[in-house]
Amino acid sequence: MNSKGSVLTRGLNARHIRFMALGSAIGTGLFYGSSSAIQKAGPAVLLAYIIAGAAVFMVMRALGELAVRHPVSGSFGQYASRYLGPLAGFITGWTYVFEMAIVAIADVTAFSIYMGFWFHDVPRWIWVLAIIFFLAAINLLSVKVFGELEFWFSLIKVSAIVAMIAGGIAIIVFGFQIEGAPTAVGLGNLVDHGGFLPNGWVGLLAAFAVVMFAFGGIETIGVTAGEAADPAKSIPAAVNTVPVRILLFYVLTIGVLMTLIPWNDITGETSPFVQIFDSLGIPLAAHILNAAVITAALSAINSDIFGAGRVLFGLAQQGHAPSVFSRISRSGVPWMTVVLMTGVLLVGVVLNATIPEDVFLVIASIATFATVWVWIMILASHVAMKREIARRDLAPSNFPVPFWPLASILTGLFMVGVIVLLGFYPDTRVALYVGGVWLLLLAVAFKFWVRGSGRERAVLVDETTVKTQTTAALATC
Repeated sequence: MNSKGSVLTRGLNARHIRFMALGSAIGTGLFYGSSSAIQKAGPAVLLAYIIAGAAVFMVMRALGELAVRHPVSGSFGQYASRYLGPLAGFITGWTYVFEMAIVAIADVTAFSIYMGFWFHDVPRWIWVLAIIFFLAAINLLSVKVFGELEFWFSLIKVSAIVAMIAGGIAIIVFGFQIEGAPTAVGLGNLVDHGGFLPNGWVGLLAAFAVVMFAFGGIETIGVTAGEAADPAKSIPAAVNTVPVRILLFYVLTIGVLMTLIPWNDITGETSPFVQIFDSLGIPLAAHILNAAVITAALSAINSDIFGAGRVLFGLAQQGHAPSVFSRISRSGVPWMTVVLMTGVLLVGVVLNATIPEDVFLVIASIATFATVWVWIMILASHVAMKREIARRDLAPSNFPVPFWPLASILTGLFMVGVIVLLGFYPDTRVALYVGGVWLLLLAVAFKFWVRGSGRERAVLVDETTVKTQTTAALATC
């Protein structure tokens, strides 16, 4: 093993980065969590996904501008430390690790539920334990192997989504009637069962907790910057395309699902994708989709382990985590971070063995708090960076956010509103309690544990300014 101070291998290309971001954000939140959102808001959940998707896109543009200027492995943790102070960096970095750990537990829980579609009598915790050790082994290989596997995982699930959308649209447009289907299919299912807003605006607002959880993980785009072969090109390409694709996938997919069967028939006992095609009686369709959603869960867990590990590596380099997490294997992987995430995921085994019925909703709401908190810190870091660029007359960004500063302000207010909403509903209120205790513990840990360089702002190379100065110097020669 190499010692502290080694750098990560730049083995990820644009193809890997785009599909890794898809891998994080198109997973459990869509294939399983969407059932909870549909039950809360009914067909109006489509509005929630559109609004949340637009806000998330602005967060990603802010992160993209930061990542192109400072392509580092610690990503937003280091950005917060650089522009908001070391305490903000410490809290942001560890909250993201917490987020990825919680999301990964939700993902392994969903994986065990999917396996139950085929193996009803096998306890969930057995599947959770098996998949943890398999993916831990994958993450200990080189980052190029990881990126390639993630590409194929994501390609399978994206293909399944496209096929499902095309098949659903064909059923609707051509009026195919499936023998044995309990209800008629068609656009009428969006308004015939209590209206488009069956639970009113209160139900729509309640859905945002699950909807925001669904988009969680897309910020992995920023984490890949430290291992991107050409971050100045690959990061903007991923930021511009991935959020739009995700938004289209979510809106189109869920819209098609709710036209195939009434929204109030979606139970949440398995993936709504599998339930719907199983209820329509299409031969083998449910089994094929179950295999696809299992692949999606594997992809999401894989990306969760990667993201948490790379941010832990950055925290260790800043003095915000034990130095052992900055050690690199011969293949260029921060191996101790993978070991830690494996240990954390073993908690998922215990949860699925003790409270299998309640574990998903509790985990999802806590993950929503952590996710939205990280996004708020990304926006705040970006605002601070823009102010510094203007104050010091630095080189303008190569990838600036659109509609600055209005869009950033509105996005920040929306994110704060989502945090407030968590406290209004009994089934998500636990997220505020857990999140508040977590932030307090981090503040105490920073005061009594962090010393030396960890109490200093991160020093990051401004590659935009460096390249501008280099170009100007060459031009004068």
